[in-house]
Amino acid sequence: MPKIHYKSAEEVELIRASAQMVSKTLAEVAKVIGPGVTTLELNNLAETYIRDNGGIPAFLNFHGFPYSLCISLNDQVVHGFPSKHVLVEGDIVSVDCGVILNKYYGDSAFSFAIGEVDEITKTLLRVTRECLDKGIEKAVTGMRVGDIAYAVQEHAEKHKFGVVKELVGHGVGLELHEKPEVPNYGKRGSGIKLEEGMVIAIEPMINAGRAGIKFWDDGWTVSTIDGKPSAHFEHTVAIKKGKADILSTFSYIDDVLKEKNNN
Repeated sequence: MPKIHYKSAEEVELIRASAQMVSKTLAEVAKVIGPGVTTLELNNLAETYIRDNGGIPAFLNFHGFPYSLCISLNDQVVHGFPSKHVLVEGDIVSVDCGVILNKYYGDSAFSFAIGEVDEITKTLLRVTRECLDKGIEKAVTGMRVGDIAYAVQEHAEKHKFGVVKELVGHGVGLELHEKPEVPNYGKRGSGIKLEEGMVIAIEPMINAGRAGIKFWDDGWTVSTIDGKPSAHFEHTVAIKKGKADILSTFSYIDDVLKEKNNN
């Protein structure tokens, strides 16, 4: 059974640098995302930004994945392919990004509303981001993976949303996907005990309708079984005593979106 890689304080800082580059890449995407833009344009912009800043796109060629971003539209949950598809008002788009910098990995995802979206979609985006926050609150020394999972599940289901169970968060840092797995559903007090030195990616994937998903023939794309929208938010987080250390950030994205909304 693969073991957990515990990171030193120095390694956590190297992962933070990678995660911050992911966050800044997503902010570059935020600057241009909108009606009339293709998802392939977003992918190419992100890849250029990562390489120009000394990073390597972590997703490109990972198990054969052919792009630098996973871009998942509307009822797509995760792992969508960028394409010549043009975004339109009312879409929601999950953009998932990974970076290798100085041999360490960072990973984060953000779901964007394209123009005005309906009330259910607005609520889905807000609640999924809150699910991430609630999971992170439990990512402290002495808690267990199940405590994170339960916090995510309870908040999503309170709003009558479906929690994707087949896909999970994960350890991250020396590799893109490490142990332990971090599900978005489970029992409090269950699973592996969280200890300092663990770095994990927490990533709620929440559906507006049923929890069920289907896998596409392309071997990657996952969508909701009922065709209703799905949202996805993710942070790279270091386990600490008392309060988790969030290594990625949405602050750059939030600043860009605030400025766009004010113009």
